[in-house]
Amino acid sequence: MRLIGPEGEQLGLFITREAIKRAEESGLDLVEISPQGNPPVCKIMDYGKHKYEQAKRKSEAKKKQQVVLLKEIKMRPSTDEHDFQTKMKHIRRFLEEGNRVKITIRFRGREMAHRELGRDRMTRVAEDLKEVAEVFQHPKMEGRMMNMLIQPLKKK
Repeated sequence: MRLIGPEGEQLGLFITREAIKRAEESGLDLVEISPQGNPPVCKIMDYGKHKYEQAKRKSEAKKKQQVVLLKEIKMRPSTDEHDFQTKMKHIRRFLEEGNRVKITIRFRGREMAHRELGRDRMTRVAEDLKEVAEVFQHPKMEGRMMNMLIQPLKKK
């Protein structure tokens, strides 16, 4: 097997017993790094310390990752102006928190004959939010509901 020392230096080719003996002499562990190599590669290291550092790097990466949630706002094509403005405030808050927002307009009864009202409402939402958000998925009909997905603008 090819042996690597505790400082990362190449020690050369050794038989297994000799490599184990070297590791015990230095008070460290012999860890197989690349078993499929020809010859296999082993390293003399403190395995406990190695596992600890791996876990620390993994938790550090987890801290830096940002979880994006999907929030949903529902309205109707005939939603009044004040209610619409209130919903817009909620959407803005969700976007500032870094979440995506799914806007759903539900059509009932005869409203299905006037889908353009729902599309106009979606266009207005996109226009009102263009300085803080971009359309991720354009409006589309799914049964009696029209959905649109928006996401916050990328920070430069």
